[in-house]
Amino acid sequence: MAEPTAAASAACPALMIAAPSSGQGKTTVTAALARLLRNRGQVVRVFKTGPDYLDPRVLAQASGRPVDPLDLWMAGEADCRRRLYEAAREADLILVEGAMGLFDGEPSSADLAALFDLPLAIVMDVKGMAQTAAALVAGLAGFRDDIRIAGLIANACGSRRHRELIEGALPAEIPLLAAVPRDATLALPERHLGLVQAEEIRDDLEARFEAGAAALAAEGVAEALLSLPPVAFAAPPAAATAPLPSLRGRTIGVARDAAFSFIYQANLELLERMGATLRFFSPLTDTRLPPCDALWLPGGYPELHAAGLAANASMREAIQGFFAADKPILAECGGLLYCLESLTDIDGETHAMLGLLPGRGAMRGRRGCQGMQTAELPEGPVRGHAHHRSVAEGTPAPIAFGRRQRHPAPGEAIYRERGLTATYLHLFFPDNPDALARLFSPGPASAGATKETHSITPEESHG
Repeated sequence: MAEPTAAASAACPALMIAAPSSGQGKTTVTAALARLLRNRGQVVRVFKTGPDYLDPRVLAQASGRPVDPLDLWMAGEADCRRRLYEAAREADLILVEGAMGLFDGEPSSADLAALFDLPLAIVMDVKGMAQTAAALVAGLAGFRDDIRIAGLIANACGSRRHRELIEGALPAEIPLLAAVPRDATLALPERHLGLVQAEEIRDDLEARFEAGAAALAAEGVAEALLSLPPVAFAAPPAAATAPLPSLRGRTIGVARDAAFSFIYQANLELLERMGATLRFFSPLTDTRLPPCDALWLPGGYPELHAAGLAANASMREAIQGFFAADKPILAECGGLLYCLESLTDIDGETHAMLGLLPGRGAMRGRRGCQGMQTAELPEGPVRGHAHHRSVAEGTPAPIAFGRRQRHPAPGEAIYRERGLTATYLHLFFPDNPDALARLFSPGPASAGATKETHSITPEESHG
């Protein structure tokens, strides 16, 4: 393990877990690998490529360590480099779970791997194929000359013969690192926005982690990973650490429970580094707000808990009073839905919400909105992303729209009503600390807010 002393670089073995597409079992395999090495006494630091709230919490439980996002567009190269360097100073192994397919997106998982010289393990669901799996891996390996494939992890392998057919067809330079058996008890439970939240199924996840770790232990994969050549990660330059704006003396109430849980740890850390005091509360179960100067209502699953949110009249009155006092409130995605007049849940039942912002929220089946966007706030631009399967109707005219990463059409609407800023976008606070300091300070700008109402169509509301 690398010694935690200041140095120009830190090095330890590292591996990116990638795949030809989504749904191949990347998170299942990454979690099983993390648990396997943790059980052996190794320190494993895990990262997740791209914007994601659900997978990191599963991986954090599996590894016993915090899991941060690595995203070259949203967080930037300097942030990614700093996190990898700090992890390498304490870890025996770094695992980075990719997003979507290896070459999908701009920047892609392959771009991240190439930039930081991360070797790649390709996870592939091999159900219904054998030698073709080898052909696909060979094609991925040859698509770009700036990446290197450390091997294949064949997921959902049906039998020893199935494994032999795949292994025998692989190019000599691409080993079969492991064959994970086809077993439903290893897979991680999912729902409409991705994996089920770790906190809801902690004991079930423990059983799946241990089963996955046992399956991989039988393959001898731990030894292979720990024997990978160390990857060196450069230390961030001291000059790159700019002074942060101050939130000293400010207390921010943060909603955090089963309904509101889509929170980047990096956002919380930034607010604390800026001097803010954080007070967590539950809109579902608490009857009053903690003493605070500003509120953050993050995303989550209010559509699964709409009845409970509606029934907690004392909390609704407390937040309504906070709003009436013109104090700053940031509401993101699920928080936006909570601020509307009503929300129709996934069962078609309509429940009263806070009514801070005119409009009605409703789920809309399997069609979703997702994409990387920059929130064009009056306080300054902040990068983030959208991911939802709901629609907001009858809302006020937006003060601005998100700017999409790769498309000229308007992105998600941004609303401003008194001290409330509400949008479907999930913001990555470290992208613009100055804007967040102004947003959570007294008297945020309200220019452009009107009482005219309209509906945001699916075409307008997603990136």
